[in-house]
This record gives sequence, structure tokens and C-alpha cells, in this order.
Amino acid sequence: MKPYTSKYSSIVDFSSPALKRHKMLRHFKDKLAEWGVAVGGVGVIVAILLIFLYLLYEVVPLFRSASMSSVATYSLPASSAEKNLYFAMEEQAEIGLKLDSNGQVIFFKTNTGRVIHTESIPVPEGATITCLAEADPATHVLALAFSNGQAIVFKHEYDIRFADDNQRTITPKISYPYGKEYISLAENTAFSHLALRDTDEALIIAGSGKDAFVVKALNKEENFLSGEVTLTEQLLSVPKLPGTINGLLIDPDQRWIFAALDSDHLAILDIKDKENPVINAVIDVTEDGSSLTAMRFLLGGISLLLGDSSGHINQWFFVRNDTNEWQLKKIRGFKLSDSAIVNIAPEHRRKGFVAADAQGNIGIFNTTAQRTLIKQSVMDKSIAGIAISPRANALLVENLQGEVGFWDVNNTHPEVSWSALWDKVWYESYTEPKYIWQSSASTNDFEPKLSLMPLSFGTLKAAFYAMLLAAPLAICGAIYTAYFMAPAMRRKVKPVIELMEALPTVILGFLAGLWLAPFVENTLAGIFVLLLFMPVCMLLFAYLWAQLPGSIRHRIPDGWQAAILIPVVLLVGWISLQLSAPIEGFLFDGDIRHWIQEATGLDYDQRNALVVGLAMGFAVIPTIFSIAEDAIFSVPKHLTYGSLALGATPWQTLTRVVLLTASPGIFSALMIGLGRAVGETMIVLMATGNTPIMDANIFEGMRTLAANIAVEMPESEVGSSHYRVLFLAALVLFLFTFVVNTMAELIRHRLRKRYSSL
Repeated sequence: MKPYTSKYSSIVDFSSPALKRHKMLRHFKDKLAEWGVAVGGVGVIVAILLIFLYLLYEVVPLFRSASMSSVATYSLPASSAEKNLYFAMEEQAEIGLKLDSNGQVIFFKTNTGRVIHTESIPVPEGATITCLAEADPATHVLALAFSNGQAIVFKHEYDIRFADDNQRTITPKISYPYGKEYISLAENTAFSHLALRDTDEALIIAGSGKDAFVVKALNKEENFLSGEVTLTEQLLSVPKLPGTINGLLIDPDQRWIFAALDSDHLAILDIKDKENPVINAVIDVTEDGSSLTAMRFLLGGISLLLGDSSGHINQWFFVRNDTNEWQLKKIRGFKLSDSAIVNIAPEHRRKGFVAADAQGNIGIFNTTAQRTLIKQSVMDKSIAGIAISPRANALLVENLQGEVGFWDVNNTHPEVSWSALWDKVWYESYTEPKYIWQSSASTNDFEPKLSLMPLSFGTLKAAFYAMLLAAPLAICGAIYTAYFMAPAMRRKVKPVIELMEALPTVILGFLAGLWLAPFVENTLAGIFVLLLFMPVCMLLFAYLWAQLPGSIRHRIPDGWQAAILIPVVLLVGWISLQLSAPIEGFLFDGDIRHWIQEATGLDYDQRNALVVGLAMGFAVIPTIFSIAEDAIFSVPKHLTYGSLALGATPWQTLTRVVLLTASPGIFSALMIGLGRAVGETMIVLMATGNTPIMDANIFEGMRTLAANIAVEMPESEVGSSHYRVLFLAALVLFLFTFVVNTMAELIRHRLRKRYSSL
């Protein structure tokens, strides 16, 4: 049978080789496209997963537990009868120092105990050493008091040199910054407690003994020509303290002297006026009948660490009370064991400390994070001395029998905890617990403030004000463009709005910071008038337009009515800005910013959330508009025509059919716009004061997570707590957008399922 043919058709041979090759090529292209799409999709998922894993890799070390491991145990060549007065280590934790009650200074290798150098502090003839004081662990300045009422100030130093073969040599020595002359405190008085504080202005020494309490200041005067420093002695007339002194400390500013009295009280002596020192307060610093057993300053000398016989260590520092006077207040507490605290050693560069009890237990704590990092038994007997290295990575411990233990400490990020990141923290010198982000300062005794709450709040604040402006304008514009606007006009308007998204955000931020912020400040009253009257005037114009005769209204083609609003918008905007100065002068005495501060208590910052809302809203509008407009325009026309055919008005059709059908796409547009606002960096960075504060005030600035990462990441030390907390901020931002997008997708699917039957 011959195949059918006609003049309009030709014979097709489906078995021809050319057609088979064509079918095979088409099948290959289909498979290639299918696999390409699959590989691309999987690649996107893998890339996102790798980003998440990398962020997690940088963040996980923040939450690893601290640990200690024993390196060596040995005995130093000294009699067990000689009391250990002082223990220390140099920067590299390679050389240790021990000072005994005979004035013998032993420098030794920390990992083996091998003695490398010994020196003797000159002791006056016929006198003995009674006590020792340390000015500050970082300065290495010490003082010894003798039984004849004299004292000497000395310092341990370490000379580091590198040989030709790049081998490091550390040479320890003892120096005397004030010479080997003795400082006379009180003749023939044996002091049992000594305190020392050395600054560029003066050296102050305080000593207490039986029925004696002496404070002497050695004021320094430098000759500008020769550079020679002369000392002028001044004996302070201190009042008698109400009790027996068991410990003394002088703060770094040389204003306060803290004296432990008897077993449970602390006397605070104010020596700001050296001519007339006064007792500021005498307070009870123990609880439940325990006694004060140890007292040291935390790094910086602002906080006092007080250990008691029940194993507690409490942190105290001055705060302003209701009458604006300084008052010593207990801030937080730690507990090592049930045994008495015998020694406290503060870290040299962080707000941490090591404590030892009478049973040979060691504890490492951090005050800012309020963390107990390590509790470990290191000695079978009571501990005579402890020393932590300047880098806090090594520990020296000696018991009463002279046995020394050298421990390696792994405690990289002690200042990070859940409470430090997300809860209010009572920082030093603050009147109350607060959320603070302040990651660095110019001094080594700075307390890092790494709360992520101000940054998270700033991120949400910026996104809120941006969405407050962008969402209504973008959604309403999308509705009008897709549903009411003429197709010819839509083909012009939609590309122009989408082209706005191509503007670099750094340019928008630059314009917002240098032009928009001053403009808003100078015409703030006009801005409020514009925001208030623009919608009113547009509605009024629409009403008046509807009242015109049809012969006039029909001259404008259907769907082109929006074009006549352009001159209205421009005219209302111009009039509003021109009215700014008259309204500000008539209603606000010529200064609306001052009026806002006086009437509402709100501060006005030039680069504030209002500027961010305007600039970032402008950047977010194209994203929301484009997606929402496509969703509305894609609603099947038969639904619209069917609704109209059943008697519904265009507005009823829009609200009850079109918007419901397009709601999944509109919701997606809002969520994507929110994600864009949350992750925006350059606009927020350049258009705000970039201050990490928690204030919903629209006239105050903020700092967002993204902007903070951009500002501080280049300056952070790789591997430091600051560095990893910035990665944690990035992870928080990543998880936030992931959660928001996941919820948006779930809601979008639910909306699609619900309204798919329309």
C-alpha cells in the first residue's frame, strides 16, 4: 500500500537515517539540558552548604572547652622552710621566676626546672624580709618590706636576642628603677602587709604592721632639659582604720586604698587629696560567716577579686549610686570548692583569673562571660604559689613542700559565652547591665564587649524602616502596573523601575550619606509635610478627576491616567519642601530638631534610620515590584474575565480573585525584599552613624550585622575571639535569612495550594 500524498503534503519517511540522527540529537540535547539544570541546582545547594560549613568551622572553636595538661613536675633547689613570696613567668613561658623569703631570686626553665640564673635582693644588715607587693603583673615592678621599716623597689626583666642562626636567647635579670637605696617607711616597724603602685607621676607605697599604717608617696618631677627625674617624698596623714589590717591594695589611679580588716570587712580609703585622706566606706564583703582570705585586682585595676574561706571568689567594682557617688558593689561571683581560697592570679591581657584553694584545686574563670572554664586538682597539698603566663597559655604551681608543676593551658576564647553574646552584661564602670558592642580599645586592660544584640537589633531596625517605605509603594505600584495600566505604558514603566535595581548600592550609600542626610536634616519639616500630604493630595486629585465631564476624562486613553499624576507629585513635593522653613519657624521656633529633643526626649542624629529607610527603601523597591508585578500579571485572564462577566467590579475582581491568586508570588516578593534589606551593607554603612546602639528612635542611627562585618573584619586578628565572633555574626545573618526564606516558602506553598482552585 502506497503512503497517502497530496499537493499539500509530502511523504515523510520516519525510518530515514537523517530523521533518526535528528531524533537522537534532540534526545541528547534534552538529556544534556536536564542534567545541566540538575547539576546547576545541586551546585547551588552544595555552594550554600559549603558556605554554611565554613562559617561553622570558624565559629565552633569559640565554644570549645578549656583544658589543662601537665608538662613537668620538679623541685627547685631551695629549702622547704623558705616561703615562696612570688612566682612569675616571662612572655614566652620558657623561664620562670621564684622569690623566696630570704630574698633569693631563682630563674629556671619552666619545662625542666633547670636553674639558669640566680640573684639576691640586697637585705639590710640585721633585717629580714617580712612581705612583698606587686605593682602590676604587666610592669614586673615589685617591692620588698624589711623588718627594720625599710623597703626596696626592683623589677624582673628579660632581654631577648636572636643569634645569626635565628636562635632566640632570653637573658633574665633584676633591675632597680629607683636605685638600690632603701625607702624608709617607718623606723623599726615590721610591716606584715605591703601595697605598691607606680605611675609616671608618683610611686605610692602603703604598709601595715602591728599598730602601724603608713602611706608614702614619692612624687616624680622630670627636668625637661636633662630628662633627670627627682623624687620628692610625701608622708600621707592617713586616718586610723577600725580594725586589724590583713591585706592592702592600691588602685592604678592612685586614688583608692583597699584594706582588708579583720576577717570580713573591707575599708576604702580615698587619697585623691593627699593632704587630707578620708575613709570612704567600710563594708562587709563576705557572706554566711565566711572570712576574707585572698584579695587581688583584676586586669586594669577597676575590679577587686575577693576570695573567702568558703571557696567563693567575688568580683566588686565601683558604680555610681542614686546620689551620683561612687559605691563599691558586688557584681558577680564564682565558686571553686568548699575550701578556702589561698591565692588569686589575674591574667595579664584578659579579664580572667586563676584561683587556688587549700586542697590543691585550681580554677580558671572569666569575669565578663561569667564562665567557670576549668576546675582541676593539680596538687595533693595546699598551694603556696601560682603564676600564669602573660599569654595565659601556661601555669606554674608550687605546693608547701616546694614541689613545682608546670601546666600547659588551652583557653583560647574564654570571653565568649551565651550570656556575653545575647544577655545583658554588667561591664566595668557601667551603672547597670547593658547590651554593648565594643570590640577594641586603645588600652590593654580593655574589657571586650561582644554582645550581638545591638547588631541584630540594628539589622532588624534598618530592615523595618526600609520595608515600611518600600513594601506599600512597590506592592501598590505592581498592582496598578499589572492590572490597570495600559500595555504600552507598562512596557515603558516596568523596565525603568527594574533598571533602578542595577544602581550600585555603594553609590546609593554615598549619595545618602553626603547629600540625602544633610538634605533631610535641613528640610525635616518639609519631609514630614510631604509624607503626610502626598497621599492626601493624590486622592483628592483622583476625586476631582472623577468629577470632570466624561468628554474631558475620555481624552486620556484608558490605562494612561497615571501619567497625569506625575506633575501632581512634582508640584506637591516642591510645595512641601518650600513650606519647610515657614512651618519650622511658625510651629517649632525655627528648630524642629531641638523641639523634638525637648518635647519627646529623642536625640537627632544626622545619619539616622529615616535616611536609611529612604535610601534602602529606594534600593529594595525594584526587587519587590518586579516579582510582585510578574505574579499579578501572570494571573490567568480567564479568571479576570469570568469575574467581570459575573458582575463583579474591577476592584472586586482585583481584591477577591487576582490578589488571592497572586498572593504566593506577592509574599515571595516581600520575603526576598526583606532578605535584601537584612543583608544590605554599603547603604547602612555610609548612611548611618554606624553606632551599635539599641534604640527604636527613627532619628538615631544603628549598626547592622553586615555593616559591622564589613567594618571590623579587615582589622581583626585572624583566629582571635573578635575574628570568630564576626564569623558568628555572619552565621547568624545566614541562619536568619535561611529561616525567613524557608518560612516564606512554606507559606507560599500553602497559599498556592489554598488558592489554586480559583
